[in-house]
Amino acid sequence: MDFPVSLDSCQRVRLPSSLSFLTHLLLLLQPREMHSEEFRVVGHGEPILAHVGDEVEFSCHLSPYRDAEHMEIRWFRSRTSDVVHLYRERQEFYGQQMAQFQNRTELVTDEIADGSVTLRLHPVVPADEGPYGCRFLSSDFTGEAVWELEVAGLGSDPHISLEGFEQGGIQLRCSSSGWYPKPQSQWTDHQGRCLPPETEVIVKDAQGLFSLETSVVVQGGAHSNVSCSIQNPLLGQKKEFVVQIADVFLPGTSPWKRAFLGTLVGPLLVLALLPTLALYFFRRQRRSREKLKKQAEKDKGKLQVELDWRRAEGQAEWRAAQQHAVDVTLDPGSAHPSLEVSEDGKSVSSRRMAPGSAAGDPQRFSEQMCVLSRERFSTGRHYWEVHVGRRSRWFLGACLAEVPRAGQARLSPAGGYWVMGLWNGCEYFVLDPHRIALTMRVPPRCVGIFLDCEAGKLSFFNVSNGSHIFTFTDTFSGALCAYFRPRAHDGSEHPDPLTIRPLPVREKRVPEEEDSDTWLQPYEPSDPALAMW
Repeated sequence: MDFPVSLDSCQRVRLPSSLSFLTHLLLLLQPREMHSEEFRVVGHGEPILAHVGDEVEFSCHLSPYRDAEHMEIRWFRSRTSDVVHLYRERQEFYGQQMAQFQNRTELVTDEIADGSVTLRLHPVVPADEGPYGCRFLSSDFTGEAVWELEVAGLGSDPHISLEGFEQGGIQLRCSSSGWYPKPQSQWTDHQGRCLPPETEVIVKDAQGLFSLETSVVVQGGAHSNVSCSIQNPLLGQKKEFVVQIADVFLPGTSPWKRAFLGTLVGPLLVLALLPTLALYFFRRQRRSREKLKKQAEKDKGKLQVELDWRRAEGQAEWRAAQQHAVDVTLDPGSAHPSLEVSEDGKSVSSRRMAPGSAAGDPQRFSEQMCVLSRERFSTGRHYWEVHVGRRSRWFLGACLAEVPRAGQARLSPAGGYWVMGLWNGCEYFVLDPHRIALTMRVPPRCVGIFLDCEAGKLSFFNVSNGSHIFTFTDTFSGALCAYFRPRAHDGSEHPDPLTIRPLPVREKRVPEEEDSDTWLQPYEPSDPALAMW
């Protein structure tokens, strides 16, 4: 009689033990799944543009910040098995590294305790173009971020050579090398009209760079200045060479051609006339050089006048914009947790973060390392200046006050951002909506920003020399805030903060005679019409 009771007891004991095991298993798995959802890997929010031969940096970090020193961090191409660089447990492993990246990568782990790492790749070659990613892996977390690398190479200056007479004209050949991607060539005459090329050959060398050779036949009447220009379609930059063809070289009018025909019927006559022809040729050549020199000096003078006029126009716009100076203050409540805003709200810089210190405040940016201004602008004209110092990376401009604070964003007008940026210390650009490279004669240490709400314009000025940089023209759908992004973990030798410069704010009153120019000096325009700009 006791046996069934014992059997029932045994069955009653086993069933709770099985349930207990399953419960413990679910409890062990559930925290890991929830924990992994709390973190994510943040890479580059937009494509990176690198020049052939330069160095490029791939930066990744965990959000919120967390110590990654004992994690596996893998940089890869389109697949995780295509290893660019591998870090695991404080060591770097090169056995799985792709052959094309050997001896070209350098890992920077200065901020790994905060979950931030940077991989430097140098020198950049055309084969490096394409997708990249980084993956963080530990016992309780795995995540990755991907981005695109664009590669561009500006080739050598074009070289023009004279190949001889052909088809009743002179054949010119233009060549250049070291371009990426495939370049575009154009022949033009002295009136700017396009000349159809006779031949064009583009060859790709072992390094992936393109060499171009093109030729054209210049007919009589199309001479004088002939130019060969070669352009990089990605950068939008070109190199040009101009050559002037003197009348003496043109068939039909050239004494050299008649001399050549004379040699066929009278060699002795040609020998007798050769000294005279040589003297004539050298005199014409000297006169041609002098004429070309005078023309070049004249063109240089015209170009200088044009540049001076454009520079003066840009400075006039800048000085007029300064009349609308406003007092801008940073809003620490919007700042990403990795940024430190000064007590007076006038400067922002990067700082180290303790793991898990990211707040859940919906007003803070959770992944964009940026901060907005307290002020909101929906009408009127407003101008402010930001000292950028020698930082190698930053973004400045304006954005809609109601842009999403969570997640990454593409910094283009379509996303509600009108900003310009600096990358790698020398690459200035805007996204409108695609990347537009900006050329700076003088690197700005201070940037002026002018917002005209009614006109739908946001302009940038180089305060270092008073020149105009770029202007967005758009329709603003809401109130705007000033936008500041110092790009955390700058890594440069000069990690200066972004600082709002104090400007004399124009008061809403009629100035008295004795102080009518106190706030404008030394930038008051001499032309009263500029004050209405």
